[in-house]
Amino acid sequence: MGADIKPLRFMKNRLPIKGQTLRYDVVIIGSGIAGLYAALNLPKSLKVLLINKSHPWECNTYYAQGGVTTAYDDADIDLHIKDTLEAGSGMCDANAVRLMSESSQGIIKDLIARGFVFDTDAAGNLLYTKEAAHSRNRILHAGGDATGRYLHLFLLQQNPHPMLSDATVVDLLIRDGICCGVEVASEGKRRLIEAKNVIIASGGVGSLYEYHTNAHTISADIHGICLEKGIALESMEMMQFHPTVFVSNSGARKQLLSEALRGEGAWIVDDNGYRFLFEYDERGEMAPRDIVSRAIFDYKQRTSNQVYLSCEHFDKEYFQERFPNIYKALRDFGYHLPKDRVPISPAFHYSVGGIKSDLEGRVPNIKGLYVIGEAACTGVHGANRLASNSLLEGLVFAVKVANSIVHTPMEGCLGSFLVGDEALELPSDKEKKDLLRKIMWEKVSIVRTTQGLRSALEAVEKMLSQSVGRLLFLRLLSAKCIIESALKRTESIGVHYIVHEGSKK
Repeated sequence: MGADIKPLRFMKNRLPIKGQTLRYDVVIIGSGIAGLYAALNLPKSLKVLLINKSHPWECNTYYAQGGVTTAYDDADIDLHIKDTLEAGSGMCDANAVRLMSESSQGIIKDLIARGFVFDTDAAGNLLYTKEAAHSRNRILHAGGDATGRYLHLFLLQQNPHPMLSDATVVDLLIRDGICCGVEVASEGKRRLIEAKNVIIASGGVGSLYEYHTNAHTISADIHGICLEKGIALESMEMMQFHPTVFVSNSGARKQLLSEALRGEGAWIVDDNGYRFLFEYDERGEMAPRDIVSRAIFDYKQRTSNQVYLSCEHFDKEYFQERFPNIYKALRDFGYHLPKDRVPISPAFHYSVGGIKSDLEGRVPNIKGLYVIGEAACTGVHGANRLASNSLLEGLVFAVKVANSIVHTPMEGCLGSFLVGDEALELPSDKEKKDLLRKIMWEKVSIVRTTQGLRSALEAVEKMLSQSVGRLLFLRLLSAKCIIESALKRTESIGVHYIVHEGSKK
């Protein structure tokens, strides 16, 4: 299964938006690793539909490079938990972390039993790598630096249920504390899809930021719908920025340079080759990514020096084999790795907070509504996600949700819903959307100030008072929630770093 294969044949499962109201046992919003693994664990006897905004492969999973964390063995579980809790700065739900780590080996065994192939050595032994803030090598990878892509295509191949592509969920159908389905927009029309259970697996909020590593479909729409419905979001101030990103390409999604590079020995240097990170943390390149991101941000401001990722001491053949996609992508931009240093900047990468859920993936107080993956806040990540725990979290809680649905009587809803008639987009939305992304990057990112946050909030509230399309309205609601959450947390912790006027950094 090559990394460049696109699953075009899965488009044959696309459903027409015509005729009567569609009815399902389960609707899954999103076709990344969490949504697909949940679908795989739901029996074929259930009527299940997956919905994705664009093509099936346009999701964050497809672009994930690093790997899947797993406890190396039973003896490593407590250490993996310790590393996760420490990265989360004391804000993790310890029960959620233990559940994730204790489930990890079983998840990996299940994937392998289904036919997925992780990278191995010549003798067939699994290859484990290390990333920042991990105490040992415990991260599995596939296709070198294409783990997410390989896993995603594999799960698409395994998926037994139909999929509706090029469809945007524009509302959740909720009545009397029960989720009854979704409203979608597709082919210029809006339709209701009734469901006894809805699983939100729509990802994070990347498109809210000017510089990000996310798929273009990740834009916080569902978060906005939840806010509209009074559904709780949690820890939304916790936005994680990846420290090593090539941002000089013209597209909205910037080129991620996997943390596994630093895990295997890449350096962060300035114009003179100086490894300045040790001025900020004794772990240097292996410090948690929030520390590394702030160090790069501060050093560039303080010295006006450019910052680079240096892989110069890697063997060329090894580099090309271990990181083939990074090698090809950077070559297209005119860089020849591992010889050339690559200019880097932090960029938004992962939403640590999200829609509040319990350990079964249930959304509190709404029957039939579940959330998993980056869209969820299970408490696993606390104030800062430990590298490569995200794919594992998506897999673990996908199984929990599938099991919960199977063992919970399906109620469904009585009565009918009306299709919305407000405009989804207005001609002026593009300009406002770009302004929002700029505001979020400049004032609600790596280093925040109370003044900057208040200014951002004022700008967002001003846009909310104007005439905007529904999709932008939902983005603005999500952005407002992030800003308000950041203002409420007055002390710096984890990825939330705030400077109060009159104080020193």
